[in-house]
Amino acid sequence: MIMATLNGKNVVIIGGSEGLGREMIETSRRAGAQTLAVARRPGPLAALATDNPGVLTLAADAADESTPVRVFAALPPDVLVVCGGATPLMEALQDHTWESFSRNWDNDVRASFNFSKAALSKPLSRGSTVVLVSSGAGFAGSPRSGGYAGAKRMQMFMAEYAQEESERNDLGIRFLSLVPRYIMPNTALGKNAVEGYTKYRGITEAQFLARFDHPQTTADVANALMTLVTEEPRRAGTIFAVDGQGITEVP
Repeated sequence: MIMATLNGKNVVIIGGSEGLGREMIETSRRAGAQTLAVARRPGPLAALATDNPGVLTLAADAADESTPVRVFAALPPDVLVVCGGATPLMEALQDHTWESFSRNWDNDVRASFNFSKAALSKPLSRGSTVVLVSSGAGFAGSPRSGGYAGAKRMQMFMAEYAQEESERNDLGIRFLSLVPRYIMPNTALGKNAVEGYTKYRGITEAQFLARFDHPQTTADVANALMTLVTEEPRRAGTIFAVDGQGITEVP
C-alpha cells in the first residue's frame, strides 16, 4: 500500500514505458501524481497508456540534446526521473568493439547529462527533485557488459556534481542517484544480464541469483523513489542504494 502522496505534483519518468520505469509511473500515479512517461518506442508507450488511463506519454530519445525542452514543455516536472537506457552487449572484453563497449555511455550517461544540464540551466522550479537511476554494477563492476559499470558509476558522480551546482547557485533543486543494488531478472535488462552470466559460467539461473542476499524487486525500487521524494525532512545525501531490506545512503 502506498502511504506517501504526490497529489498535485508532476512526475516525469524518462524510460517510463517498461520494466522499472513503468513500475515507477504506476506507483506515482497511484500516489496522486500527474505522470508523463517518455521512451523511444511508441508501441510500449501506447500499451502503458491503455492500461493506465490518464498517464501522458511522449515518444522521444533521451540521448538527443533537444529532448529535455520537449519534455519540460509537455509537463514541467516536480520530480524528474532518468531511468532505463541501452541494453549492454554481454561479451568478454576482447570480443567488444568500442561501439558496443561504450553503448551505455552514449545512451544512459548522455541522457543523464542532457537532463541534469537542462534542469540546472532552465532551471527547474525550486523544490524540484531530479533522480538518476543507476545500478549496483557501479559499485561491484560487471566484467561481461563492456562499459556498463563505469557508466552507472558516472551517473552517481553526475548526481553529486549537479547537486553541488544547485547549491552553489542557490537553485533549490535536489539531485540524487537511486541505485538498485542487485539484478532484477523480471526486467529486460536483468534478464539479459542473467542469461549472459549463466551461459558464461555454466550455471543455472537459480545458482546465479542465489549469490544475492537480499534482492530487491521493481516495486521495492519504486517505493524507495516515493520515500526519497516525499519524506520530510528529506534524507541527507545524494547516492541511495536499495535492496530487499530497504534504502541505504552511500557515503
